[in-house]
Amino acid sequence: MGLMDRVKAQATQLAQKTQEAAQEGKARLDQAQANRRGDALLRQLGVIVYQDRTGRGTPDSATKMDQLVSDLSAHERENGLNLGDQLTSTMPPQSTVPPQSTMPPESTVPPQSTMPPESYPPDPAAGDPAGFPPESAGLAPEDSGFPPEGSGFPPESGESRPET
Repeated sequence: MGLMDRVKAQATQLAQKTQEAAQEGKARLDQAQANRRGDALLRQLGVIVYQDRTGRGTPDSATKMDQLVSDLSAHERENGLNLGDQLTSTMPPQSTVPPQSTMPPESTVPPQSTMPPESYPPDPAAGDPAGFPPESAGLAPEDSGFPPEGSGFPPESGESRPET
């Protein structure tokens, strides 16, 4: 078998696989569109039933429901669907066990402090309640970042500032 024969055979196989993949993709697309159409019909039916059951239905609600049910049946037959199974497969299972509390048992909750805030020990790092550091922080008054009193800063009215 020559090189050209092998290339032709591989090209034929590749073309066949490509055609199969395209057919499979088209089938999936058609199935998705059919499911989407079925979902839309089911939603319309659900809205009409909901309106009817809550007293907001119209006089022709019953005929609309009958028409949608027949449209859904025809849609199932044409597309090989069973839309009734969708409800059970998409709904979460109903639990018969009541939900348990997320709070821990009372025995594991630490007791609340009964000490009034005034009796709390002072925090040595907190300093003065006004926000100043404690005197033990090692800052001399002249190291506070403020100009010393009587230094003429800011200049009093009538004085001029020295040029820098």
